[in-house]
Amino acid sequence: MDTQNPSATPHVRSRYAADKPPNRRQSQPRSGHGGLTHDNARHSTRFTVIGNHLAQHTELSGLAIGLAVYIQSLPSGVCVDIKTLAARFPEGATRIAAALRELEAHGYLRRERHRIPGGRIVTRTISCNQPGHHGPVTADHDPVPSDKREQRVRFEKPDEPGEFEKPDEPERPKKRAPGAPRKPLPAVPRPAYPAPALLQAATDLLAGLRRHDPCFLLSACDTAHLAPGVAAWLERDVSPTAVRHALTSDLPPEGLRRPAALLAHRLNTQLPPPAPFRPTAPVPPTARRYPLHNCDGCDRAFRTPEPGRCRDCRATAPALV
Repeated sequence: MDTQNPSATPHVRSRYAADKPPNRRQSQPRSGHGGLTHDNARHSTRFTVIGNHLAQHTELSGLAIGLAVYIQSLPSGVCVDIKTLAARFPEGATRIAAALRELEAHGYLRRERHRIPGGRIVTRTISCNQPGHHGPVTADHDPVPSDKREQRVRFEKPDEPGEFEKPDEPERPKKRAPGAPRKPLPAVPRPAYPAPALLQAATDLLAGLRRHDPCFLLSACDTAHLAPGVAAWLERDVSPTAVRHALTSDLPPEGLRRPAALLAHRLNTQLPPPAPFRPTAPVPPTARRYPLHNCDGCDRAFRTPEPGRCRDCRATAPALV
């Protein structure tokens, strides 16, 4: 009864022990006929020196190690974004992005932000073949040992937000320091005949812009500066509705930081030409409106430049004599 069944199936053992990696046995040198044998030849051209800390890294995946070796073998300035690498290797963009994040976490890739001459901020990635070394970035032809060399690599366009490369952020406008004087408003055109009534009409037009858009709430100083420019438009036979439409239409989508500056710019750059001269045609005598007078003969009212007799009385006056 105490004898165990010798034909029972033994328990299934785990494939790998907890403290032994799968390739521990193959990675250790062995005596005998088995194991790895190297057939090396010395390279004289087209070779890249790779440290064993990368080739035998215990935490990096094989894809990450392969990408690091491939990136370090490329010349400076080559574009190696995720789409380019996905087109070069059979692995997809998701696996390549994950491998690039591994290299960044272990110091083989790092990102730096730079401002290009146009004012745009771009992200550039530096490939480091020796993590922890932060010496100057050198070109491939400089006489610097390859184990001390860092290679600058361009990642110009990110593939997707949230991947290895984040999209470049647009440059934000600089905020004005508190208490700093503001820049003067641009100059505006002046009317040829600044009549008080014309300037008052221009001031009323500017004061009413806030009813169409609350952002055009102008100060008294800005209104006094812009009023001559609006008067110049009104003087050129432009209706107030047309002036209001030209000043408040097609606003930028990001909003206005200083509405008065936009109005001054539009008043100056979009000034219409002077209205053509239209001479007044003389009024024919039949269309003139003479005052009313009573006829001296029949006392009937008729229009005449001077008092006297009407047409009927003048026609019958010779017969009466």
